[in-house]
Amino acid sequence: MPSTRNSQLGLLYIAHLLISADGIIDANEYTALGRIKERENIPDAIFKEFESSIKGKSEREIYMAGVDLLNVCSDEEKLNVFVHLYKLSEVDGRVHVKEVRLLLYTIKTSGIEFNDVVARASAIKEY
Repeated sequence: MPSTRNSQLGLLYIAHLLISADGIIDANEYTALGRIKERENIPDAIFKEFESSIKGKSEREIYMAGVDLLNVCSDEEKLNVFVHLYKLSEVDGRVHVKEVRLLLYTIKTSGIEFNDVVARASAIKEY
């Protein structure tokens, strides 16, 4: 299923928060974000829109914008986004408690089952 602009931007907003949640910006996380951009066919224009839209915004504002975008997506799109976010949280070799809280809360808010995210993410070997 092709992703929509809303799911792409929602993914980018929450991924941005996830990458910075532990206070350590890891190069592997940015590399993984680039792979996500490729896998989801996120156009450069949308990525640039994302980059300019987060400037000057608080974490809360970024979070709310991401959740608002995801809430208008289909359950399949949401599940796809959370699979990417789940895999992104593992990419630096450590999963920080703030990353776990962000993921769990956002998944719950979006009405997606955590077990569904884990099951689909487990099927992905390479990330």
